[in-house]
Amino acid sequence: FFLSRITYCHLPFQSKWLYVGTERGNTHIVNIESFILSGYVIMWNKAIELSTKTHPGPVVHLSDSPRDEGKLLIGYENGTVVLWDLRSKRADLRAYYDEAIHSVAWHHEGKQFMCSHSDGSLTLWNLKSPNRPFQTTIPHGKIQRDGKKPESCKPILKVEYKTCKNSEPFVIFSGGLSYDKACRRPSLTIMHGKAITVLEMDHPIVDFLTLCETPYPNEFQEPYAVVVLLEKDLIVVDLTQSNFPIFENPYPIDIHESPVTCTEYFADCPPDLIPVLYSVGAKHKKQGYSNKEWPISGGAWNLGAQTYPEIIITGHADGSVKFWDASAITLQMLYKLKTSKVFEKQKLGEGKATAEIVEEDPFAVQMMYWCPESRIFCVAGVSAYVVVYRFSKHEVNTEIASLEVRLQYEVEDIITPEPEIIPPFPDASSQLPSLKSLSGSTNTVACEGPMKDSIPCLSVKTRPVRMPPGYQADLVIQLVWVDGEPPQQITSLAVNSAYGLVAFGNCNGLAVVDFMQKTVLLSMGTLDLYGSSDPYQRQPRSPRKSRQFAADNFCMRGLSNFYPDLTKRIRTSYQSLTELSDSPVSLELERCKSPTSVKGSRKLSLPTDLKTDLENRENSFSRSRSSSVSSIDRDSKEAITALYFMESFARKNDSAVSPCLWVGTGLGMVLILSLNLPASDDLRQSEPVMVSPSGTVLTLKGAVLTFACLDCMGTLTHPPYEVWRDPHSADDGEKTRKRKLVMHSPSSSQDMGDHQFAVICSEKQAKVFSLPSQTCLYVHNITETSFLLRADVVTLCNSVCLACFCANGHIMTLSLPSLRPLLDINYLPVTDMRIARTFCFTNEGQALYLSSPTEIQRLTYSQEMCDNLQDMLGDLFTPVETPEAQNRGFLKGLFGGSGQAFDREELFGEATAGKASRSLAQHIPGSGGIEGVRGAAGGVIGDLTRARIALDERGQKLGELDERTASMMASAEAFSKHAHEVMLKYKDKKWYQF
Repeated sequence: FFLSRITYCHLPFQSKWLYVGTERGNTHIVNIESFILSGYVIMWNKAIELSTKTHPGPVVHLSDSPRDEGKLLIGYENGTVVLWDLRSKRADLRAYYDEAIHSVAWHHEGKQFMCSHSDGSLTLWNLKSPNRPFQTTIPHGKIQRDGKKPESCKPILKVEYKTCKNSEPFVIFSGGLSYDKACRRPSLTIMHGKAITVLEMDHPIVDFLTLCETPYPNEFQEPYAVVVLLEKDLIVVDLTQSNFPIFENPYPIDIHESPVTCTEYFADCPPDLIPVLYSVGAKHKKQGYSNKEWPISGGAWNLGAQTYPEIIITGHADGSVKFWDASAITLQMLYKLKTSKVFEKQKLGEGKATAEIVEEDPFAVQMMYWCPESRIFCVAGVSAYVVVYRFSKHEVNTEIASLEVRLQYEVEDIITPEPEIIPPFPDASSQLPSLKSLSGSTNTVACEGPMKDSIPCLSVKTRPVRMPPGYQADLVIQLVWVDGEPPQQITSLAVNSAYGLVAFGNCNGLAVVDFMQKTVLLSMGTLDLYGSSDPYQRQPRSPRKSRQFAADNFCMRGLSNFYPDLTKRIRTSYQSLTELSDSPVSLELERCKSPTSVKGSRKLSLPTDLKTDLENRENSFSRSRSSSVSSIDRDSKEAITALYFMESFARKNDSAVSPCLWVGTGLGMVLILSLNLPASDDLRQSEPVMVSPSGTVLTLKGAVLTFACLDCMGTLTHPPYEVWRDPHSADDGEKTRKRKLVMHSPSSSQDMGDHQFAVICSEKQAKVFSLPSQTCLYVHNITETSFLLRADVVTLCNSVCLACFCANGHIMTLSLPSLRPLLDINYLPVTDMRIARTFCFTNEGQALYLSSPTEIQRLTYSQEMCDNLQDMLGDLFTPVETPEAQNRGFLKGLFGGSGQAFDREELFGEATAGKASRSLAQHIPGSGGIEGVRGAAGGVIGDLTRARIALDERGQKLGELDERTASMMASAEAFSKHAHEVMLKYKDKKWYQF
């Protein structure tokens, strides 16, 4: 519509003619099959009385009378209601009220209607006496003592009036609460007889609809449920029970219940996981739901040919973790885990007194690691802690084991005459001790109160905790404050169930913990891991004037601090998760905030756009490759950005594989740590595990993102794992206690020199090394001008490839081990941190990210999946037989309304009503038909459909433009021809011959 905004629409049952009310007060009629506007128009000045001097306002209600479809009830905002006779084109009656109208509802007999008003009142009108309402109530208004009218309340935005054959009618409305309750939440009120029930909602109400047993408006409605659309949810209320419980929603409307901070995606995982997670998740569900089935049953699923199970895991700002069944095109929540339950609750007012480094959401999930086969789950939180969970089907009451790790490393000169020389870490296996000054008080940032040292950020519960079936905390590992400086947030995480080890790192160093014996095996600064193999040969430095400068330079160094490295307050990350669009500056801002930025009041100079950002990053890479001591000083803190447990060759020319931990750093260095495990499983609980640097160092350009191993045939070699067994099983015999390990050792035939390929990908390039000779076989520079946000080695069509997502929006895949480019598509530029933090690849050519704070976007680069996608979409509409209308009986037919049939086609068609003015509205063609609706119903097909519609519209406009241009050219040619003929005619004539 060109001239006026649409304010209300009404489509009668079994009709193709849509009534459209506008802001100007006029009512138009549209054929929804052809989208042709009828020439029949109800003008506002014809509907109201001629004596009325003011405009009635926009149309706020349209509905046909249940008694007679030829009568249309029109409600105007200023309080005027008109019953318009569509046949005779005149008003049958008019009703006026001195309060603005928000909505109108009919009684099913068509003799009465109810209006809701801006003062919180409901008025009931009878068609026989339209001069004034025969009943006026203010449901939530306080009755005055002196008998005056009850005080006015907030507007009732919508009312529905539904009748029952065997009980009092239901009056359901939204709004209308009294003004003195300012903090009351949005509410839905249900009046049934004299009983008034107020249902408070968590979010503002957008609209609601009452579900009734019959679709015919002239029968007893018999309502059984109310569907309420909220801004961030959809709920359905059961009206058949007196306490009005809600139905349990089978759809994941509340994925954003708390902002999503990280995601993981697992395709083709063990098939028993989904039913197991669902069974333990069902036990945790809230009580008080309606015992009836979800009443909205339209449409049908089609699973298509895909058979493998898929699971999505989302980590949230409040510390919760949700497991979702994402098989085919479903998304169903299976299980919710609250990681904050292992910690004591924070008491109000203690924020400054405690050792918190994050003021808001201290339990926010930062990284997750899941081994589906062994069911070991590990979470790294923003407050520098790691929690290891084991899965059990039995409830247990036990204490939570906890460890504290001191992970802080600095190289500094000694400035005191008699320094106290100690190893920097309490662990004896730290083989490369260095000097640490503990008394340089002039070097520390001034802080309130005593200096915090060796205290964690959060307090683990010390009393026995009841753990329900599902994931149960096995061990909590916390980094502690060192010399008044907070622990840096964790940047990488890996777990191996066969070895019983968990490893994690940050910008200071690496820690390896044995979660079976509950001991710290290694906590070592990154520089110590090199030993004599350090390619940079860093020199000890003189003390800094302030501790902030190196951290600032570190923060500005590039992606090494951007995607896996999170040395900043995570709150800045998911603040952008709650906004729909962020400027590119937010990426740099997010990357540069450090956990101490608030307390140290640091000032960071921020690049103004991504171009500058990328230039800075390029400079940082060349700088980090420089051998000058000054640049090394600047980059002396080297973050651990990737970790990977594997059966591999730790040293050059080793003869056999052994347990290893691959470590990747922010400067592109790859270190291999050798793991010395007890020979037999019986000794695993008692004999210590030894972790030692092997001396092997490999290099890449840019921060290391991911590792993988292939055997000599090019097949992906999975890390070893322990087959899951219930740790609290009642059958505690010898068989259940013995660990069952699955090893994937490469073949060790004598005729082959090298037995393994190591795939390493950084933010700039990918390399494939042959082991144990450590020869670089293939190298591919993935991007020069941008950087990778995510890289994963995935299986696709029984082969392996490297999938990469670049910050410039490109999705690329490379063959393995040859690193030949297979795919390079400019898919999506990274405009905010939400995409960068949540993008992940999985097997079978699939990936996902959060496209908005409330939506998960899945995508595929597999042709097989694309071919099956249409079959998987299902049907949006399923045909249903229309119920028979009740027999009205002879007397009702004689006295209960108009006996003649109402033919809308005859009244609104072009033959009678004529054509509508072209200046009123424009028809925008769509894809049309049910197939078009199916196509637009979901995912990639929906995007393609929308793009195709846009192209069709553009093509249509271009076609019209071509036609106009052609006609103009034809007329110009005709004019030129005529002008030439006239010129020839008069060319040789004299002036007196005209």
